[in-house]
Amino acid sequence: MKKLGFYLIFVPICAFAEEDCATMRHVPDKEMTLQEVLNMGLCRNPQTAAAYASLQSSKYTKNSAYSKYLPSFNASGGAGRLHTEHDAWKYDASLSASYLIFDFGKRESDFAQALATYRAAGFDYDETVQNYVYSVIGAYYSLLNADANVKSAVSALTVAQIAKNTADKKFKSGVVAKADVYKADTTLASSQLSLERAKNNREIAKGTLLNALSFPADQDIKIKDMPASFGSDAELENIDELVAIAQKQRPDLLRANAQTSAAWHKRNSAFLKNLPSVSLTGTAGLTADSAGGLFEHMSERVSGRFGVSVSMPIFAGFANMYNARSAGADYDNAKYRERNVSNNAMLDVFTAYQNYKTAKTVLNQSETLLKSATESERVTSGMYKVGRSTMLDWQTAQSELVDAQKQNNAAKYDLFIKRAAVALAIGDIKSGLKENENEK
Repeated sequence: MKKLGFYLIFVPICAFAEEDCATMRHVPDKEMTLQEVLNMGLCRNPQTAAAYASLQSSKYTKNSAYSKYLPSFNASGGAGRLHTEHDAWKYDASLSASYLIFDFGKRESDFAQALATYRAAGFDYDETVQNYVYSVIGAYYSLLNADANVKSAVSALTVAQIAKNTADKKFKSGVVAKADVYKADTTLASSQLSLERAKNNREIAKGTLLNALSFPADQDIKIKDMPASFGSDAELENIDELVAIAQKQRPDLLRANAQTSAAWHKRNSAFLKNLPSVSLTGTAGLTADSAGGLFEHMSERVSGRFGVSVSMPIFAGFANMYNARSAGADYDNAKYRERNVSNNAMLDVFTAYQNYKTAKTVLNQSETLLKSATESERVTSGMYKVGRSTMLDWQTAQSELVDAQKQNNAAKYDLFIKRAAVALAIGDIKSGLKENENEK
């Protein structure tokens, strides 16, 4: 619940825009940062809006529980015609009041249950927002990765075209056989095909991000790339520290704890329902009779009563007993569910932590591989031009370079996603966003 304010700050941002982001039909025609994309998505996303509406409903239910601490008043009135020879009428009006004095703590248990349920709804909303933020982060980096692959494919096509032109010149000069030209043509055609596939993948990634922002998938969106320096050893905390953070901040853990608390109070309330309750009561009434027609020859009588009433259920067909047992079983169920959520959460933290460590290693290795493949392609192309290498060698070097570029692109943006996964696992995804913003 403490973090709800952070997510709600995204919504007022839209109120100061020239056009309400919730009603926009087209993506803004500018290059957007990750933070701007998230602001836009949180303003427009129906899933988080529905979760917020559910939270508001729970809030009002909780507020209604205050009513048992206040007195209740009821008014009634009526008029009726008496079947007499004088067509007499009778009128009555009354006002009654009641105030609960003591019920062995049932009122407190009911309110505590409503409060715990409201807290659980708050954590559910918190989790919904964090999951949505994580999905947008994934779509954002996937689009960056797809765009980088298109650029790599364009670069590979340029190299393939150079190889094609070089093979043609050398064949015309009689230096190489026609087979080199065929091989160069094959590589060029393969590069063109790879470029088309990369463009198709980029369109799909773009459509996925637009859909997450509730825009039609056929629109266009411009996003900014992220800095390359990322993933230092200092960013990783000890796994025990991450687990400790998760236990304090992870929404599903806090929600499960709140649900267990609500179940406990529900069980307590079901038991206390079998005990007596004491209330102050008061009634004031006015009765009037007309001896003749409507409102003729009126005679009035005023009456009132004030006292203390005690009520206690004696027998309700065993309903109270079974309700108490049902509430007890619900409490046991909530305890076991909380334990299961805790076990799964700790596994999530450990898995995300290990995946992030691995992603850092993979990025370093892919950078080394890319440097090696780039140099190999450069050297092999130079050797082919002077007749010290074959077209097959150059084709192999080009293929290895393309693969290295793809692996490096994937590793770079996968590291961002894995980092966000760690933040999501500990329930503090906003910290990762703040750090990203500071790096820009």
